[in-house]
Amino acid sequence: MSQTAAQISSPTPGKVWLVGAGPGAADLITVRGQNILSSAEVVLYDDLANADLLNLCPVTCERIYVGKRAGCHSASQREICSELVNKARTGRNVVRLKGGDPMTFGRAGEELQALADAGIACEIVPGVTAAASVAAVAELPLTQRGIASAVVFATGHACADRGATPVNWRAMGALGATLCIYMGTRHFGVIASELIAGGLNPDTPVAVVADATLPTQSVRLGQLSDGDTLTADPARRPALIIVGDVVRWREISAAAPAMAAAE
Repeated sequence: MSQTAAQISSPTPGKVWLVGAGPGAADLITVRGQNILSSAEVVLYDDLANADLLNLCPVTCERIYVGKRAGCHSASQREICSELVNKARTGRNVVRLKGGDPMTFGRAGEELQALADAGIACEIVPGVTAAASVAAVAELPLTQRGIASAVVFATGHACADRGATPVNWRAMGALGATLCIYMGTRHFGVIASELIAGGLNPDTPVAVVADATLPTQSVRLGQLSDGDTLTADPARRPALIIVGDVVRWREISAAAPAMAAAE
């Protein structure tokens, strides 16, 4: 079968951009990210990148869906890396569009390594990561004087991924920091039990924010002892879990106007 011009390797390889799509809403991508997409010739995108962002690409841009939602991957990470290299070798501008920020639980390191090994130039375009956006839309300060002076980002996906470095949840429980748990809803019962075993009070408040920044956004509040019940979602929407006393700030800030009016 003959190859088209776009499929034949070019003597001068193209360039790859790893672009953060932001937390969900299309207008939360950075201006630089928009500009890069507007000149893309190939874009590889995943489930967590808002599909409306593809409208920023030229009509001639080749669009390749690579899935990447937990439990429903349409392409392995090895296949994605290979595709990035092969498309760049045709001399085209290639964008890997990732939900959130490319460098935060985005497997960007593996893609950077594959591109470097192939001698292909790559640039990273930061995006708003889930923890920052969730805290903003849920009106939760990740840090607050007298409550929490440290924040920890952790992935709950490591509970099921044999190739991942295991998280020492008991040690996390002793830190006294706000915990932002990515990809942890399916295993939160186990995570909560380990945090409690590490010293966290079972009454520690928890917020679970699904579909942050989208019209379908939901915020569920509870406590650590609620475990799996708090994170149950038949739709299995992407969600971030915030654990810590800062979650009470939502109730405090909501009560403040009522108290002022009563005075």
